[in-house]
Amino acid sequence: MTAFDEVRFPPAISRGSSGGPERQTEIVALASGREERNTRHAMSRRRYNAGFGIATLDELHAVVAFFEERRGRLHGFRWKDHADFRSGAPSAVPQADDQAIGIGDGVTAVFQLRKRYGTGLRDYERAITKPVTDTVKLAVAGAEQIEGEGFTVDHATGLVTFAPGHIPPDEAAVTAGFEFDVPVRFDTDSLVINLAAFRAGEIPDIPIAEIVP
Repeated sequence: MTAFDEVRFPPAISRGSSGGPERQTEIVALASGREERNTRHAMSRRRYNAGFGIATLDELHAVVAFFEERRGRLHGFRWKDHADFRSGAPSAVPQADDQAIGIGDGVTAVFQLRKRYGTGLRDYERAITKPVTDTVKLAVAGAEQIEGEGFTVDHATGLVTFAPGHIPPDEAAVTAGFEFDVPVRFDTDSLVINLAAFRAGEIPDIPIAEIVP
């Protein structure tokens, strides 16, 4: 991923923002009246509008400064999605057995953090590339590992690397719990701000788009 700043958009503002996952489904109506449905992308992409989180002129000023520092759409950044920022439910403290991220073979030392959505029928597996520092918990066959001793975390990619002597043995389940951010960018190169409208309650449009790894 190029042109990415490992900094988080002000979380107090993202808390009030709107948005969520987006998919692109193509639907073709057949002569019989039936439909054919196909997805254009295997992965979902999240979109947000930061304008809904701005309540004061000071917060608006902070977003403008953040936008300028990112050079508009040029540089990506971290975004906290307050509706989905943990390996489990938002109200649950991450546990080392929250998510299955792989099965050991005695050789593989590097695993990608992942989060699974679904009930088993047609689960969606999402790669987590922006874990939050000091939140990652890891277990091998149910035995929790110690970060810095048994494994290390690359917080820019979501890759966890087991240290020699701690590589998961054959058939051992590797699980993890964590908090994470979403890699995003501004989806505009211009901010149109009308202070008169803002004071009257009109929300500025500040679109944010996920960067798919």
